[in-house]
Amino acid sequence: MNAPQFSSSSARDDLRTEPILVRFVIIAMAVIFLTAFVVLPLVVVFAQTFSKGVGAYFTALSDPEALSAIRLTLMVAVISVGLNLVFGLVAAWAIAKFDFRGKTFLISLIDLPFSVSPVISGLVFVLLFGAQGYWGPWLQSHDVHVLFAVPGIALATIFVTFPFVARALIPLMQEQGTQEEEAAISLGASGLQTFFRVTLPNIKWGVLYGVLLCNARAMGTMPLLVEILYNEYQFVSSFAIASLLAMLALITLVAKTILERQLDEGQFPRD
Repeated sequence: MNAPQFSSSSARDDLRTEPILVRFVIIAMAVIFLTAFVVLPLVVVFAQTFSKGVGAYFTALSDPEALSAIRLTLMVAVISVGLNLVFGLVAAWAIAKFDFRGKTFLISLIDLPFSVSPVISGLVFVLLFGAQGYWGPWLQSHDVHVLFAVPGIALATIFVTFPFVARALIPLMQEQGTQEEEAAISLGASGLQTFFRVTLPNIKWGVLYGVLLCNARAMGTMPLLVEILYNEYQFVSSFAIASLLAMLALITLVAKTILERQLDEGQFPRD
């Protein structure tokens, strides 16, 4: 119960035995790095955002193009997060709770987006759904638009985000084991009852953590608008949209820290 606390305390004690100069240099390097690559960019973004006043900021956000990009981003995020939540729960449950042929292959498929560049995945979608692609002629003959439309954006977003929920849940469910599920089934519970009343409550923080990471990765259409506005010299509008992404990143960071703490407390409960 207290072993993780003891080991972390010992690690901190070991760090304190380092010379003061070494500790000062390490801390100074960390502070300088964070200031240069995190704090200063955020300061610049928000300074440029409100350089013309608060009124100009809200005017930029109420622009039809900005509203359209925000609506598209939210819609794609809802679609991708919802589908990946279902897939992640099913895949993690199957991998962590059962043994079956092809299990290693399924894990490899889940990790595929981590090793494949989004550019390559985009090229694959072009080869499949483009005008000269495999299904392109059929789609054109039936007036179905996939590329450069909501379906294509949703497919690309789903591909780059589908590992996050599963990868957040698989190690957590493997560590919990199957004893509680087996006990519930032995008492007469069905598979769905076991999942919703036993498995899901035990992994709720892991689910939220995976959804958080998936949603953060899905916010991929607004940066395109930022680039377009910046190239068109609409600096206030571009920084206004960028500020939304920055605030989303900060909120995600805070929520991620809270969820990680909840996961740690769930794995290592305190007396």
